[in-house]
Amino acid sequence: MVKSFFLSWGTNFVGLAIAGLFFSGIQYQDKLRVLVVASLIFGLVNALIRPAVIILSLPAIVITLGLFTLVVNTAMLYITSAIYKPFQVTSLWSAVGAVMVVWLVNYLSVSLVKEPQS
Repeated sequence: MVKSFFLSWGTNFVGLAIAGLFFSGIQYQDKLRVLVVASLIFGLVNALIRPAVIILSLPAIVITLGLFTLVVNTAMLYITSAIYKPFQVTSLWSAVGAVMVVWLVNYLSVSLVKEPQS
C-alpha cells in the first residue's frame, strides 16, 4: 500500500511537472516544493473525493462511454488548485491537457512497474 501511494504521488508529480512545461495555464511559480505539495494534494483529492463523484456521475459516464471521466478528473485538478493556492490552473483547456498528461504518465508508469504474470 505504501509502495502504491508513493508510485501515485510520483506519477502525479511527474505528470504535473510535464503539464506545467507544456501548458501555460498550469502555474506553480517554478518551485519544486509547490509541485511536490500539489501532487500530494491531487493524489489525496483523487483518493477521497473522486470515488464519490464517479458514483454520482455514473449515468453520464455510461452514456458517454467513459469520456465523462475526463470531466471528473479535470474537476479534481481544479479542486486541487482551489485547496492549494500556490498551484494555479487558469485555463480549462490547460486543465484538460494536464489531466491527459497525468493520465499518460500514470499509464506508462503502471505498465513499467507491473509484475509479469506467470
